[in-house]
Amino acid sequence: MTQRILSLHFDNTDSHLLATYEREGGYRIFRKALQMQPEAVVEEVKKSGLRGRGGAGFPAGVKWGFIPKDTKRPIYLCINADESEPGTFKDRYIMERDPHMLLEGILITCWAIKSSDCYIYIRGEYESTRKVLQAAVDEAYEAGYLGADVTGSGWRCDVTIHKGAGAYICGEETGLLESLEGKKGYPRIKPPFPAVVGLFQCPTIINNVETIASVPWILEHGGDAYAAIGVGKSTGTKLFCMSGHIQRPGVYEAPLGIPFREMLHDYAGGMRRADRPLKAVIPGGSSVPVLTAAEAMEAKLDYESLAELGTMLGSAGVIVIEEGTCMVWALATLTRFYADESCGQCTPCREGTGWVNDIIWRIEKGGATADEFAMVQNLTDNMTGTTICPLADACVMPVKSFLKKFGHEFEEHLQHGGCPQTQPVG
Repeated sequence: MTQRILSLHFDNTDSHLLATYEREGGYRIFRKALQMQPEAVVEEVKKSGLRGRGGAGFPAGVKWGFIPKDTKRPIYLCINADESEPGTFKDRYIMERDPHMLLEGILITCWAIKSSDCYIYIRGEYESTRKVLQAAVDEAYEAGYLGADVTGSGWRCDVTIHKGAGAYICGEETGLLESLEGKKGYPRIKPPFPAVVGLFQCPTIINNVETIASVPWILEHGGDAYAAIGVGKSTGTKLFCMSGHIQRPGVYEAPLGIPFREMLHDYAGGMRRADRPLKAVIPGGSSVPVLTAAEAMEAKLDYESLAELGTMLGSAGVIVIEEGTCMVWALATLTRFYADESCGQCTPCREGTGWVNDIIWRIEKGGATADEFAMVQNLTDNMTGTTICPLADACVMPVKSFLKKFGHEFEEHLQHGGCPQTQPVG
């Protein structure tokens, strides 16, 4: 039976309420944390091997350890709830269905990093989610879990929810900090890194919702127990966002390292139509390289296995594509997103994403030349690794992989003068 850590209470009635969470033992682990030295909590998280679930996959406990030991400045915790990666919707489930699990994780983390202030930066479009989360924060204050004297311990911890304005770039951690400070969400040059110079020029830890929500289980059962789940350096369970041409789209929790074949058939119910087999899979949200059907059916869903296949786990937004789908149209849909969401700070991204998008759409609709098609490769080469944040690379990676693995479809479009199919998808 699959170990359920994050989704255990998702289907419970009134799972978002404090009373329900307390009946299931909620906030008991936080009280345990208060009896531990902060450094001991950090070490337990390091032992677990928990990696950031927002896409980067950096070890959470190691990041916490980067805070300067002798700092005299306030330390901040920022929760990245700006879930804007196409194909990704896992954090919304946590915030709507078990918000107090996230809040308990925040309390434990704040204690561990010696912080008294947490900001949850939530995407602007998640208004209904924000209301559920804010109600949970209000309940926590009323019950004494947040505020000036947390559970009578004499320790202060405050949580503030900050709603973004719908900018994908603010999901990048330094763009998030700029937005929190009331400025335009332009990513910062690193170093210095946020753990040293972050929010308000103070040491700051930024972690994703799913990452912090995993902390209570780790502290309850121990880092070794968490590390025993998963495979190799990809420890624990993961919330996989299954979408596309499948029978049962949704969020499914499974151990890292689960075969894609099992995730597709046993969790998502297989392809939606028997006469349209699998064609391709984007395994980690729209910004990662695509896999062919043959590659995907042999793939395991963990950081190292997917890296060996030339792609990434990312945010685990698994987009399943069936035969009959026009891959030029699919790529054009993705490039339009990145062209729209570029903040414009860096020239290669500002100009490159728009230029690539224009060419891909002309290939799809007709009017592109062979020279323009060849130009895409040159453009993407000049965009890679030349900008402050990874948005340009996030556009480039799917473009290069689509051209490499489905290049014949682009050539057919050029020969046909547009899409040979009357409909891009069935």
